[in-house]
Amino acid sequence: MNQPVPPIPSPLSIISPLNKGLGFLQQSQSPQQIAALGWNLLFEDLTLPCAVLYKEKLHHNLAWMREFMRAYGIQLAPHGKTTMAPRLFQMQLEAGAWGITLATAHQSFVAWQHGVRRVLMANQLIGRQNMTLISHLLSDPGFTYYCLVDSPRQVNQLGAFFAARNQRLNVLLELGVMGGRAGIRNDQQLQAVLAALSQWSQSIELCGVEVYEGVLDDEPSIRAFLERAVHVIRTLLTDGRFHRTPAILSGAGSAWYDVVAEIFSAAGFGAAVELILRPGCYLTHDVGAYRKAQARILADNPIARRMHSGLEPALHIWAYVQSIPEAERAIVSLGKRDAAFDSGLPTPALHYRPGASAPNPAPANWSLTKMMDQHAYMQIAPKDDIRVGDMIAFDIAHPCLTFDKWRTLPVLDSTFQVVDVVQTFF
Repeated sequence: MNQPVPPIPSPLSIISPLNKGLGFLQQSQSPQQIAALGWNLLFEDLTLPCAVLYKEKLHHNLAWMREFMRAYGIQLAPHGKTTMAPRLFQMQLEAGAWGITLATAHQSFVAWQHGVRRVLMANQLIGRQNMTLISHLLSDPGFTYYCLVDSPRQVNQLGAFFAARNQRLNVLLELGVMGGRAGIRNDQQLQAVLAALSQWSQSIELCGVEVYEGVLDDEPSIRAFLERAVHVIRTLLTDGRFHRTPAILSGAGSAWYDVVAEIFSAAGFGAAVELILRPGCYLTHDVGAYRKAQARILADNPIARRMHSGLEPALHIWAYVQSIPEAERAIVSLGKRDAAFDSGLPTPALHYRPGASAPNPAPANWSLTKMMDQHAYMQIAPKDDIRVGDMIAFDIAHPCLTFDKWRTLPVLDSTFQVVDVVQTFF
């Protein structure tokens, strides 16, 4: 006799052990309600692999960067493309951020939807639908938006579009370098863009100058580029070119923000210029290029040295050991679908055996040698204490390309208890 097919369980009935259900909770539950569920990573209450954030380390990094920027008298507009997580945007704004930096019209729309009311889009605004989306946002009188311009043709497109809608668009001149990405290369190009802006003064307002120094690799070149930006904005101030008082001077990715802060603050603009830096990866940090950059900053920068601490990795990917087919190789349930691999493979950080009291640091000889879509090859030694079912936490390199692989990330306290959930919107 055929047995009746059991009904498919509702999301509410299966949600507690599944991190994939955390997105639903984020929409409907407060952090206090989530914490009350009593989920704990070490009790295997979450499916693995799973990206997690650590509450105390997030707050440490927020406080560290706030203190660093205040010491230089500089505003912070962290790059939101790193996380695309409105809950983290709100944390950054509550910690004193001037606004949120984003890279696309869609990202700007997501931020606006979730309450961000000042966006610096560190990119060119191109295309009718993208302009239409920003035009919609500008109909909100409480929303302030800036984008970048670097060519007369782009200025003419923007000018005609927003003039037809009787709107005014705030723009920053983007300066660039030979061999880099977008941006004005020389004075001839600069004068051509300024001439185009003069033709559209009723619909486009020039508010400042922007650079991204991360396209350069060596410090002398970076310093020369930043000094060029200082010279350009000083000249434009003298010529009365800006519609905004104070004018904006913005730079800094996550690797050279200390040099940008040093050079911009030393220019002595006072109240005439608002200095805004845009690092994004500081919030979760990493163990790749940004850890190397942070080590340089802690060694060379006098402000950082006085702070007696640095940024801490606040993002881990946890995965199971699923097979040990060879004496010197373990296969881990972590792959390219779970973590960035463009700037280096994830690094084993913690080792936990379910039932133990706490994780231990992963042995120094453990390392990933290869990643596939859903598997990672981990180098071990024949006599290492490792078993199928053990849990490994991995540090990552490049947070930007790890966050975009996850829609929900549990936030853990120091006891690995789930105390909140962060949802991403890529």
